[in-house]
Amino acid sequence: MPRPHPATMTYPTRKNPRLKDYDYASAGAYFVTICTQRKQAIFGQIAQGLMELNPYGQQAERAWLEIPEHFPAVDLDEFIVMPNHMHGIVLFDHERARHASPLQQAPSLGTVVGGFKSAVARWINQQRATLGEPVWQRNYHEHVIRNEKSLSEIREYIANNPLKWELDKYYV
Repeated sequence: MPRPHPATMTYPTRKNPRLKDYDYASAGAYFVTICTQRKQAIFGQIAQGLMELNPYGQQAERAWLEIPEHFPAVDLDEFIVMPNHMHGIVLFDHERARHASPLQQAPSLGTVVGGFKSAVARWINQQRATLGEPVWQRNYHEHVIRNEKSLSEIREYIANNPLKWELDKYYV
């Protein structure tokens, strides 16, 4: 039986993971999880409950820490680079950004995450001479942090992530 042409195939509609009518450029705290393509463990390994970053993981960590240099409205909180994903808390503070650059528009969470993903992918692809090969999954997971209790729980989750690696849903 002949295979259908890709242009005529129908695909399931992806469910949009974003909150409807929410402004992801608004001031606040966001918890993000960004996974590698096909959940490949490219950033290092867990040994005795600690994450050991390889050069790719070190670059991911470096790029994450550089986010506030590129986006004055953004501060970083707890984060961790795991073998095949990373978790981080991103804080948007628009007052500080207005003082730094009054004409600059506040970025959205998607812009910040996209810039991070692009920087890491570009560096990794240059190292392995595979320009254009995907490093990350197409999207990312985010959660709007609404109160201090939630912020505290997420910080603890991130800090303990290497200890619970074998139970992690991203463990492959």
